[in-house]
Amino acid sequence: MEGDKIVLRGLKFHGFHGVLDEEKRLGQKFFVDMDVWMDLKPAGLSDQLSDTVSYVDLHSIAKQVMEGPPYNLVEAVAEQIASRVLSDFSQVSAVRVHVGKPHVSVPWTLDYLGVEILRRRSTKIN
Repeated sequence: MEGDKIVLRGLKFHGFHGVLDEEKRLGQKFFVDMDVWMDLKPAGLSDQLSDTVSYVDLHSIAKQVMEGPPYNLVEAVAEQIASRVLSDFSQVSAVRVHVGKPHVSVPWTLDYLGVEILRRRSTKIN
């Protein structure tokens, strides 16, 4: 996708998401990256926070979802973050959410497992 975007990389949270009982009881580290597409020219010209979406507000959405009630799947976690960004900020045209789970119980070596979703405003969000 092309165009202006706000970028957040490497947000880290401790959450209780997963299908295993241990994941829900002990929790684990997750990381989130977001790309938020919107027209940044008004903010670039005005130098006013009111003409953009605050990084603080985007981080707050990710934090509330990641540290909130548990989901079984990281797919559901990513969907909740994307849905909240699109519903809270009408000026956002699309959002990409990447959720990584570095400490998974699998019988092989890896850096992390995760998902990445892209949701556009025209996509129906339930």
